[in-house]
Amino acid sequence: MNSRIPETPPIISPLGYKGELPVWSVMIPTYNCFDYLRETLESVLAQDEGTTKMQIEVIDDCSIDGDVKALVEAIGKGRIGYFRQEVNKGSLRNFETCLNRAKGERVHLLHGDDLVKPGFYKEIDFLFNKYPEAGAAFTGCVYTCEKEEEGVCFNKTLLHEPGIVNDFLLEIVQENLIQTPTIVVKRSVYEQLGSFYAVHYGEDWEMWSRIAAHFPIAHSPKCLARYRIRNTNNISTLYFLSTQNVTDAVKVINIINKYLPKEYRSQLKKKAKKNFAEYSSKISFMIYYDFKNPKAALAQAAAATRLYPNKTTFLCLAEIFARTLMKYKNNSKNKIQEIIKKLSR
Repeated sequence: MNSRIPETPPIISPLGYKGELPVWSVMIPTYNCFDYLRETLESVLAQDEGTTKMQIEVIDDCSIDGDVKALVEAIGKGRIGYFRQEVNKGSLRNFETCLNRAKGERVHLLHGDDLVKPGFYKEIDFLFNKYPEAGAAFTGCVYTCEKEEEGVCFNKTLLHEPGIVNDFLLEIVQENLIQTPTIVVKRSVYEQLGSFYAVHYGEDWEMWSRIAAHFPIAHSPKCLARYRIRNTNNISTLYFLSTQNVTDAVKVINIINKYLPKEYRSQLKKKAKKNFAEYSSKISFMIYYDFKNPKAALAQAAAATRLYPNKTTFLCLAEIFARTLMKYKNNSKNKIQEIIKKLSR
């Protein structure tokens, strides 16, 4: 058993005391994202509702890229809590620590390189107040790359106005429609269902699907959170380069398919594989052009084609193969020319 990857959902213990609790727990799991953490913390502090209403805490999984504690103290000035793991536990166990340390009615897991835009907590508060039956609520998301100030608002149109998403489970098992910084979950839901488990890539997809299988989900189409796509030093990138993302996605698809009524399983599993394979094909181009790693790009395209062979994945694989072969031939030609020049001197 790999203790860093729980085989079953870890238990989130109910709070052992009664009394007035904060409404919000903004829990910030952090590992080696020092360059972005200041902006993350400032985005929360700009919406701070005070100590009686909002818990804010950084959970540091033994970062080695900067003095996280000193940064938290400098920015928070005593307002932001700080907890450091004794040893690096991995993202899943760090999330588990976040959830167990949360004291609020609503828990917001905000990665240390993401942020919230003005009005995020007010919009989520509106959703929970209007739809008290909801187990979780989420907004739209803006994507940014590395240190860009702003990016593109990405939303599959689920609703045109804030409300409960009908049959959301049938939608989310086909593709992950929620980025973690956009969603707030009631602590009681985590207490009932447990924490993240099974995989390091796609663990959020499984979690949101599990919640959708048990509770209504509220949504606002407003883009009020920012998800950062990084080229280096994060789990997603490492898994893209090794194709572990495809392996983990298959495992997630198999898990969440069981949350469905039996009559939907076969059809929606096929759609999930198709959607992820085509997404993975797009990732191969990012690996090729942004990461400048043709070999890993080819492996990613091949893995996508094996997962769901169709016109899209085959064309992607063919193009990546052709570009990689051309690059190899050009490099070989240049090397031969360099050797000839050296020999002719």
